[in-house]
Amino acid sequence: CADIEIPEIVPQSVTDTDTEETQTTESVQKNLKKSTEEINAEIQRISETFVKEFEENLQYERGYQDVIVKSEVISTTQDYFTLKLICYQGAGSGSEWNYYYTIDLDTGERLQLKDLFKEGADYITLISENIKTQMREQMAADDRKYYWIDDEMEELNFKQITDETAFYINEQGNIVMSFNEGDVAPMYMGVVTFEIPEEVVSGIRK
Repeated sequence: CADIEIPEIVPQSVTDTDTEETQTTESVQKNLKKSTEEINAEIQRISETFVKEFEENLQYERGYQDVIVKSEVISTTQDYFTLKLICYQGAGSGSEWNYYYTIDLDTGERLQLKDLFKEGADYITLISENIKTQMREQMAADDRKYYWIDDEMEELNFKQITDETAFYINEQGNIVMSFNEGDVAPMYMGVVTFEIPEEVVSGIRK
């Protein structure tokens, strides 16, 4: 079966009665409109790709096939809005992919990881090392958890995030890094996330 719910972000009107801020408000509204249009188009493309693969699987494979596309607003603060797009494919066993779309409500622009930090800050290393620490701590505390870290097969080991690694800002204002199935751990671990403590990046956050 196919359960497709394609979300659409609708930009909220930004108004200000202070005439001195009218130009800024109009700029934010313009950016917000552009950001939401780009995100909606990307969501549409991803959803259509999953539907196309689902239809092709029905033609060439036997057994139960299903695809689910749904969304969830996971964080709404004064500064940020984040939508999570959840895509699932199943054929006996299933696979899930999550996509995150965060808008900076102060600028109206889509937020990128680098936008959160001061220029020249080595946030890649700080976040990556903290994720490695969390991986080791989780494995030590729970035998069922396993990450590709300190593995004998060096090529499998998680080394560092990139600016393209999925993330969002939670309600507490902390950065949460997200990895899809098979990215940093065996598929049975599913989608895994790591909340980065404030103290790890507080000195380099904008």
